[in-house]
Amino acid sequence: MSKARSLARKRAVQALYMWEMTSITLSDIDQQFVLEHDMSKVDLKYFQELLHQIPAHVDEIDDHIHALLDRPLEEVDPVERAVMRLGVYELQYRPDIPYKVVINEAVEIAKTFGAEEGYKYVNSILDGVAKKLRAAEVKAKKPS
Repeated sequence: MSKARSLARKRAVQALYMWEMTSITLSDIDQQFVLEHDMSKVDLKYFQELLHQIPAHVDEIDDHIHALLDRPLEEVDPVERAVMRLGVYELQYRPDIPYKVVINEAVEIAKTFGAEEGYKYVNSILDGVAKKLRAAEVKAKKPS
C-alpha cells in the first residue's frame, strides 16, 4: 500500500465532502485541490479517479450502503458518508486492491476526519459490503 495512494484517498474524502456540502463542480474542486493543497506526494491520477468516479456511480454505491444502515444515509455524518462511498467504490470497482486494505484505509481516514467513534460504524458497513461484493475473497481469507 503506497503512501501516495493513501494520501490520494485522504484528499479525495476531503474533496468529496466539499462536493456534497457545496455547489462547486467536480472540475473546480479538482483544480482547487491541485492549486491550494500540497499534492506533491499524492497519487494525483488516483485522486482524480476517485473524485470523478465516485460521484458518477454514487447511486449504485449508496444502494450498497443503504442496505446495511440503521438510519437514512442523509443522517450519517457527511465525512463518514464520504469515507464509506470511497470504500464501496474501491470494493466494487477496484478488485486489484485487497478488501482488507480498502477497509483499513477507510477506517484510518475515518479516525482522522470523522467523529470520535465513527470509524467503528464505517468499519461495520464496509465489512458488510465486502462480504457481499468480495464474498470469495473474504471467504478465502478466513481460516477454516
